[in-house]
Amino acid sequence: MSNADLTSILLVLLLLVALAQLLGYLFMKLRQPKVVGEILAGVLLGPALVGRLHGGAWILAAAARQGSILNFVYWLGLLLLMFLSGAETQQLFSREERREVSWLIIVGTGIPFIAGLLLGPWLVRPSLAGPNGNRISLIIILAVGVAVTSVPVVSKIFADLKILQTRFARLVLGVAVIEDIVLWLALAIATALAGKTALHPKEITFHLATTVAFFLLGLTIIPRIVKRLNKTYLNVFVRHSPVAYALVVLLGYCVVAGALKVSLVFAAFLAGFAVVHKKRRLFAEALEAIGKVSFAFFIPVYFAIVGLKLDLIRGVSLGMIATFVIGSCVVKVLSVSLAGRFAGFRGLDLINLAVTTNARGGPGIVLASVAFDAGIISPKFYTTLVIAAVLTSQVAGAWLDYVLRKGWPLLKPMASNNPAIALDAELPAIS
Repeated sequence: MSNADLTSILLVLLLLVALAQLLGYLFMKLRQPKVVGEILAGVLLGPALVGRLHGGAWILAAAARQGSILNFVYWLGLLLLMFLSGAETQQLFSREERREVSWLIIVGTGIPFIAGLLLGPWLVRPSLAGPNGNRISLIIILAVGVAVTSVPVVSKIFADLKILQTRFARLVLGVAVIEDIVLWLALAIATALAGKTALHPKEITFHLATTVAFFLLGLTIIPRIVKRLNKTYLNVFVRHSPVAYALVVLLGYCVVAGALKVSLVFAAFLAGFAVVHKKRRLFAEALEAIGKVSFAFFIPVYFAIVGLKLDLIRGVSLGMIATFVIGSCVVKVLSVSLAGRFAGFRGLDLINLAVTTNARGGPGIVLASVAFDAGIISPKFYTTLVIAAVLTSQVAGAWLDYVLRKGWPLLKPMASNNPAIALDAELPAIS
């Protein structure tokens, strides 16, 4: 690589990370999800705005010349995001309120996902499909897109509003964690089927069995093996460089997944899930260090490149966006409301739960990215999924902020012999 090539890629990265951080900060000040500003940075630098200005096309030209390097940074940011999301899943998951979480999962997530699968054959159109898209993969992507809830964005909204330790937050995050694990498996199956329009039964069975087995082992047996490796005295990495060890686990998972032709995105999520353990958080400081670097550079650049990929000139279908956003939101909100009634919630409780779990955020964007990069969906459907993720996250953040400003409780106090739970229910109304 020549000095000129290196300079051009560094300049593109400088513009992406600087503008992503600036707009992310402004959106946080406006009490909106930071991710929206980061995506907007890519949109502004892309063909929709700067690329149309006189002299602005050089940014796109430079990005095109160094496409392989930008693509590597993009994927590294995505893998780190999934790795940290998997680690966050272990830290935030709670077994309390099992009855409420079970209802919200079975009904609130099950109905949208099953509805997407059942109605998919009548809803999918050639305009939704990418070069590797087939009918089954498209139906699965549609169903996941309707049902998904964002763990990272929702937890960030809770942290910003200082309600992360409340019962409401535990319920929503408990639902989102279990939901995302199931939906990531569905997405893994969709990517495994991408482009396989004429697979032999034995080949498709082997491919799906490998994907499912990798996922299930990554949630059960392998984390226990990693935990034993963490405790052994022969593990030099743990004692002297836990940051390096955590990254070795991430890279090891990805290499094995690549050899088995399983999506690296899911491998990164499972690596994060394996590294952290509830009883002994050996890598809390290491993950914090990785998170600081990732959220300072790699993850903002990833979301900025997501925005850069959005073709808001030729890749937009207003009809498709309106149909998907309205339809998916109605199905999700009604399903969660029904689930909430079964779980014993009423009134404002149902609205708060439905609006919050409707936020698709990071997982919605990752869903769009993975499906688009796998060639399953078209640019128009990709844009639709990203915009749906952004809009639903904005609505969730704005609604919760409004409720707290009004002094309304996110969940009405419940009769309980546990003072901590009763206090949790009252905290939002006091704050």
